[in-house]
Order: sequence, then structure tokens, then C-alpha cells
Amino acid sequence: MLTRDEYLAAWSRWHGGTDPADSRLVRGWLTLAYTLARPLARWSPLAVTALGLVVAAAAVGPAAAGGAWLVAAGLLIGLSGLLDSLDGALAIAGGRASRRGFVLDSAVDRLTEVAYALALWVAGAPGWLVAAFAALCWFPDYLRARAGQAGVRETGAISVWERPTRVAMAGFTVGGAGIAAAVVDPALVVTAGTAVGCLLGLLGTAQLGVQLRRALAD
Repeated sequence: MLTRDEYLAAWSRWHGGTDPADSRLVRGWLTLAYTLARPLARWSPLAVTALGLVVAAAAVGPAAAGGAWLVAAGLLIGLSGLLDSLDGALAIAGGRASRRGFVLDSAVDRLTEVAYALALWVAGAPGWLVAAFAALCWFPDYLRARAGQAGVRETGAISVWERPTRVAMAGFTVGGAGIAAAVVDPALVVTAGTAVGCLLGLLGTAQLGVQLRRALAD
């Protein structure tokens, strides 16, 4: 199995040269996934990918139940995000990474983000705001994919709206609403958290847009 530094370097190569050192959150998230992957080296990355999607979908039920169940929904969202990073760590650090797995993992990421949006919606966030949140989860990766088809090899510096941030915002928003349910309407907390996520999404998309504009102009 690769060392942590070798894993981070390999992760960078698989993600268009993005340097994890550009973000403490992303580097810490990847380091945690690598640490968990070491004793689980024999696990199938594809099985972990599928499990992450199942866990994300399972968060919708507790989110709809409301009250203290929102805490469980938030924990499930966080766990699904961790499983998503774990499958990549198992594949890359274990020398089992493939283009097919990379594409499948990206597709499952988008599906789990649909589950996060559904959890926010059933927990009380307005539908239009949830739709904006979901779109801002999808749009940056769509831009990167299209730029790659146009010949851009580097995805640019890490923005404020990468995958770990999306998971954290969804999980903390839903879970925090459950913790605060005794003193404040959970729907207000969920709406506020979703709105903050949208603002971060707009900022992150703008950052990425500037980077890609420069890359495409070369």
C-alpha cells in the first residue's frame, strides 16, 4: 500500500493536478480516509462506493421524521461522505484505481448529493433553495468535466466549495437542526444552513470560473 504522501500525490494526478495542500479541509479529509483505509486494504472500493450511496439515501428517512432524528440524518450524511473518500483511498493507495472506477465514483457523488438535497428539503428547507443547493453541487464538476473535454488538463486550485465542504454543510445543517430542535424551529436552521451552502457554492463556482477562464485562454 502507498504511503500517505504517495497517496496524496496519486490523488492529485487523478484529479487533474489539484494539490490537496491548497486546502486544510481537503487534505485533512483525505488523510482521515487514508488512515481508515490502511486496515481495510482488502475491502472492495466498488462495494464501499455502493455502501456510501445507500447510507446517503438512508439519511432522507430520519430527516423527514424531524426532531431528534435530524441528528441521526446528519451523522448518516457525514458517514456517506467519509465512505466516498474511503473508496478512493482504497483504490488509489491500494493500486486498484481505474478510469472506470473514477467515472463511477463521480457519478455516485452526484447521486449522493441528490440525497443530501432531499434530506434538506424534507427537513424543512424551501424547495427553490434546495434546488439551488443541488445545482451548485453539480455545476462546478460539470464545468471541470467540460473544460477537460476542451483540453484543460489542470482543474485549478481548490475552491471553498469542494466535496468535503458540501458534505460538511449538509451534515452540520441537518444535524444542527436536530440539536437545536428544543429551542428553535428546525426548519429555520435548515433553511439558514442551506442558504449559507448556496452562498459558498456561488463563491466556489466563481473561483473555479476565473481559474478555468485563464486556462481556456492559454
